Amino acid sequence: MKNKGFIGLGVMGSPMAGHISKAGYDVTVFNRTVEKSKLWHEEHGGKVALSPSELAEGCDMVFLCVGHDQDVEEIIRGRNGVLESMEPGGIIVDHTTTSSVLAKNMAMSSLKKGIFFIDAPVSGGEIGAKEGSLTIMVGGDEEAFNSSLQVLNLYSKYSKRMGDSGTGQLTKMVNQICIAGLIQALAEGMHFSEKAGLNTQEVIEVISRGAAQSWQMDNRWESMLADYYEHGFAVDWMRKDLGFVLEESVVNGSNLEITNLIDSFYDEVQQRGGGRWDTSSLFRRLNSQ
Repeated sequence: MKNKGFIGLGVMGSPMAGHISKAGYDVTVFNRTVEKSKLWHEEHGGKVALSPSELAEGCDMVFLCVGHDQDVEEIIRGRNGVLESMEPGGIIVDHTTTSSVLAKNMAMSSLKKGIFFIDAPVSGGEIGAKEGSLTIMVGGDEEAFNSSLQVLNLYSKYSKRMGDSGTGQLTKMVNQICIAGLIQALAEGMHFSEKAGLNTQEVIEVISRGAAQSWQMDNRWESMLADYYEHGFAVDWMRKDLGFVLEESVVNGSNLEITNLIDSFYDEVQQRGGGRWDTSSLFRRLNSQ
């Protein structure tokens, strides 16, 4: 059983790497903030690498869960990057939400070294990462995907290959379009309920048992009603994701009127200092108008 490498030990990556370690794999980790690597090592064991290149030595699979396109590019093909030391036949699995263009470019660069790159963004948030119940949408080589499934299944409830490189990221874009619409609709519904003088808790109890039910409703109504947003998926990250969506919509000619509008609402939240608030803070925006 060869070593597995995991790069990026944030609120998502740390528990995901933990699931791999608990399954009995030897895991080497790297994080730009070395202290996070040391804390992970204290809890899970394994090894701590000081660079992506050092991590990739002897690993047949390297997993990433970082922040931005430039981070992924630097980690993979930058100085002391994964491609400097990973052996041909290896697989890079990128769980970062990025542009589809980045995913295609990384796949091409990796293939020149005889290495497979699959874009594998996730949905399910911090809770899903901790519980091992993420949904993973994958783009890339089918054989590489099948070879990675045994590990992916350790922290996901469902994984599916959507097609060639980039299609995992495109599927994640669809996911974010739908989530943005759901959150805005939930915020408006609750705002209307409050203005109408209804007991919003009882309203949610009723409508969540019917066609209006959603993950956002089940998991966010209570914190929204309490006006608490210091948790969850940050507005800054959603705006990053919606930026990819809106760029892609120009390329493929899709009409995203509502998504454009909600993106502008999130811009307002950022301007009010809410960049790190949970995306459900759209409710606070309505209530403060």
